Amino acid sequence: MKKLLILFIGICFNGLLNAQQLPQITQYMMNNYAINPAVSSMYDYYQINSTIRNQWTMEGAPRTTVLTMYGKKNEHVGLGGMVFNDEAASESRIGASASYAYSFSATKNIRMSLALSAGFQQYKLCKTCLEGESSQDVLLNGDVVRSIPDAIFGFNMYSDKWYVGFSVPQLLASKIELYSDAVKNAFNTDSIVGNDVEGNGVFSRHYYALGAYNLALNSSWTLQPSLLFKSASGSSQVDIGLKTDYNNTLWCGMSYKVNNDLSPLSALLGYTINQRYTIGYSYDLPTADKSSIPGPTHEFLLGIRFIPSSESDITR
Repeated sequence: MKKLLILFIGICFNGLLNAQQLPQITQYMMNNYAINPAVSSMYDYYQINSTIRNQWTMEGAPRTTVLTMYGKKNEHVGLGGMVFNDEAASESRIGASASYAYSFSATKNIRMSLALSAGFQQYKLCKTCLEGESSQDVLLNGDVVRSIPDAIFGFNMYSDKWYVGFSVPQLLASKIELYSDAVKNAFNTDSIVGNDVEGNGVFSRHYYALGAYNLALNSSWTLQPSLLFKSASGSSQVDIGLKTDYNNTLWCGMSYKVNNDLSPLSALLGYTINQRYTIGYSYDLPTADKSSIPGPTHEFLLGIRFIPSSESDITR
C-alpha cells in the first residue's frame, strides 16, 4: 500500500509540474511587468509594485506574492527585476530575475521593445506537509528541493495610447529530477512518468500575449480595455479586462476569465495618491454554483512611482 501511495503522489506531482506553473494575478494591467518584462521601456520613471494574492480561504490554498521594480534608464534602455513566492499545500516555488530591455522607433509614433530576463527558480515539495503515512515513508527520502536557471523573452510594441506584446516565461524549459533513487528502484520509472525515463518534471514554456488601449472619454475619465492570453502545456486561458479611471486618481473595473469555471468574474477597485502611491484590491466573484468554490479570492496591490518632480530631477 505504501508503494502504491508513493506511485500515486508521483503521478500527481508530475501532472502539476506540467500544468500552468507560474503565479496567476488578476490585476495584471497594474503590474504588467509580471507578465512581460519588455513593458519596462514604456515608462519614464521607475516604479515598484507588490501583488499579494490569497486564493480561496481553505487550508493549503494557493498563496502568491509578486514584487516587481521596473522603468526606463534612458531613451533606449529599460531595466527591471522581479521576485515571487508561490505556495500551494505541500508545494512551493520561489524565484528572482533581472531584465534588460532595448527599445527603438518603428515609426514616428510607435516604438518597439525587446527584453531578456534571467534568473532562477526553486521548487520545493515539503515532506512534513504531507498528511498520513506518506509523510513518514522512507521512499520520499526527505523534502524535494530543486533549483534551476530561468529566462524570459519579451516583445512589446507601444504608442502613447496603446501597447501590445508577448512573452515566453520559462524559456529554457528546464527539467528537474523529482524522485529519489529509492523510488526509481522500487518502480519501473516508465510507469511513473510516462516517456520521461529519468523521472524528471518539466518547467514548461508559457506563452503570454498582453495588450491594452487607453481611451479618453473626456478631460476627467479614461477607459482602458485590456486582454491577456495565457497558454501552457496545451491549456489556455483568456482574461478580458475593463478599467475606468477618474483624474488618474480613482479607478475601478471588471475582469472576466474565459475557461475558468470556479471564479471567472473579478471586481477591481483602486486609488492613487498624488500620482505616486497606488492601492488596489480585487475580489474574484463566485459562480452561481457556490458549492464548487472553496472560498473567496482576495488580491491586494501596493505600488510606488518614482516620478521626477522638477526639471532638474528629470535631467538628473
